[in-house]
Amino acid sequence: MLDFSILFDHWDYFLQGFGNTLKASLLSLVGSFLLGTIMAIFRIAPLRPLQWVGTVYVEFIRNIPLILVVFFFFVGLPAIGIRLEPFVAGTLGLTVYTAAFIAETIRAGIQAVPKGQTEAARSSGLTYGQTMRLIVLPQAMKIVIPPMGNQFINLVKNSSVLGVIAGLDLMYFGDLISADTFVTFDVYIFVGIFYLILTLPLSMIVGYFERRLARSR
Repeated sequence: MLDFSILFDHWDYFLQGFGNTLKASLLSLVGSFLLGTIMAIFRIAPLRPLQWVGTVYVEFIRNIPLILVVFFFFVGLPAIGIRLEPFVAGTLGLTVYTAAFIAETIRAGIQAVPKGQTEAARSSGLTYGQTMRLIVLPQAMKIVIPPMGNQFINLVKNSSVLGVIAGLDLMYFGDLISADTFVTFDVYIFVGIFYLILTLPLSMIVGYFERRLARSR
């Protein structure tokens, strides 16, 4: 049986960790979506330097551990005089890391849009940027909603990395409560429940859009 007194006695810690995890997830979600979209456009841009930037970013970030990216912001930047709060460093690391996967997802969606639409838009006088913004991206976003949703769910779970650098998230406060009470199993069960409160609604939303897209096709 779970000892619910652990939850009630340390409710303020659990609530603070939940709030910070939610905040980090939302900030990283918005940031990774914007950065990922830019990098996806770079990867298919007609200019070689932009392609190079997008490809190097995506391939490099996707093939190193998340914790290494977070440590770059938390430990690496202070070496050149830039000091960030643990929460900020963790959120930035999570954003930069997730953006690489978002970029690949969006790039796949863009490439799924028939090339004839891009050619027709360019021949009608639209610039490359206008073609992307008005014609291609709106269609690509519909295609990538399900895989994008899965990336956002992974982002919420990956936010637990903030606990490693004292980022005041759910895992950090879970470790704190566990060290204070010498109770591990119950504490981390409650931490897992709080993560489920965040991820289950996201899963339901992704499933809803998947069903709508399947019907529309």
